[in-house]
Amino acid sequence: MSALVAVVGRPNVGKSTLFNRLIGEKKAIVLDTPGVTRDRQYGVGRWDRREFDVVDTGGFEPEAEEGVVASMRRQAMLAVEAADVVIFVVDAREGLVLADQEVAQILRRASERVFLAVNKIDGARQEGDTAEFYSLGFTEVFSVSAEHGRGVGELLDEVIRALPPEEDDEGEEDERITRVALVGRPNVGKSTLTNRLLGEERMIVDAVAGTTRDAIDARLRYEDKDYLLIDTAGLRRSRGIDRQSSEGYSVVRTLRAMERCHVAVLLIDATIGITDQDARIAGLANEKGRALVLVVNKWDAIEKDHKTAKVFTEEIQRKLMFVDYAPILFISSLTGLRVHKLMGLVDQVRAGHLFRASTGVLNRWLEKTVEHHHPPMVKGRRLRLTYATQARTAPPTLVISCNLPEEVHFSYKRYLINQFRESFDVVGTPIRIKFHGKKNPFVTEEGEGKAKG
Repeated sequence: MSALVAVVGRPNVGKSTLFNRLIGEKKAIVLDTPGVTRDRQYGVGRWDRREFDVVDTGGFEPEAEEGVVASMRRQAMLAVEAADVVIFVVDAREGLVLADQEVAQILRRASERVFLAVNKIDGARQEGDTAEFYSLGFTEVFSVSAEHGRGVGELLDEVIRALPPEEDDEGEEDERITRVALVGRPNVGKSTLTNRLLGEERMIVDAVAGTTRDAIDARLRYEDKDYLLIDTAGLRRSRGIDRQSSEGYSVVRTLRAMERCHVAVLLIDATIGITDQDARIAGLANEKGRALVLVVNKWDAIEKDHKTAKVFTEEIQRKLMFVDYAPILFISSLTGLRVHKLMGLVDQVRAGHLFRASTGVLNRWLEKTVEHHHPPMVKGRRLRLTYATQARTAPPTLVISCNLPEEVHFSYKRYLINQFRESFDVVGTPIRIKFHGKKNPFVTEEGEGKAKG
């Protein structure tokens, strides 16, 4: 399970710039306008061989009680509750303001692992501007320039030291109990489905989005098999959490649940259709390498004819084409319609998730696949795929040796993945292919194909 680092602070202090610096790309929109980051941005940071998730929260003002700023404040606090480490960003140019002091009080109560990043220290001349921020009471204070990268390395060194120890990757050793995360937007029916599967009113169900907050685990035994249901809706009702902040919080919980599960069951509301948040969650499952089942819930609540399911399926395939490997099931968790088919699909995609082929079988498949469709020429040279092996499962990951590993076009890689699925009947799981350029010792430097001796 990856550690989570939350970047928080008032609007326009440079959080998004620091976020981009941490993940090494310009994913968050950066504008010189307070409050431009309305929703969380998520990315993966890497430092000193350690990988961690990074969340860029919207800035927040402690005194705001309503409006966008108040919502960003609540979302930031909810992110802090789930984070392993918090980076509190302040603006050296603006100096210490009352809002910083109030934010500091909140953060000291909410988390023990808070690092204060005094941003916009672009050179030695500005170092003195850091001094006044020590009064906020944090022992870990770093002067940084998120824009230029100055001091960010020293900050990350300490962040890495503060992260909890890495847990061993699941790989193949933990196959006894399938961990299933029920994920989706608020009020899509996750708790109702969990109750239906468990056969008991284990979770509070309410028509108001965001009624339940904390994720829980529930044991399920179905047809002599054991499962662990991770319901991202949770148990307890929380006061003062409105729809907007609750949706933001649910994304943090989804991120955590996705880290822990083997299979993600993404619930889609049939009465609403595919939303951007559905696409983001499906993308997260794909990025994390989780097996995936797409469940269209509330199928009883819409008017249907003989074409309705086909039209909805086509919409899913169009909007979620990047997870076209995931099976689709139309259910009603309220009435129980087709719910009995869900665990069978979970078993099917988990089997695909754990699929392993021997090296001999893989290389016969590779030879046949390449013969059927040769790789394209690259800069006048023929791309040669010479050897394949499976590095791991969960998800199945292939390593293919070739002469030009950096030149394999994404379309040919997609062809290989599709052929792998078709040949081995692997469904519901991402397939990873890595190309390795190990040199053939029997090929001379003068040219390919000339054997020594």
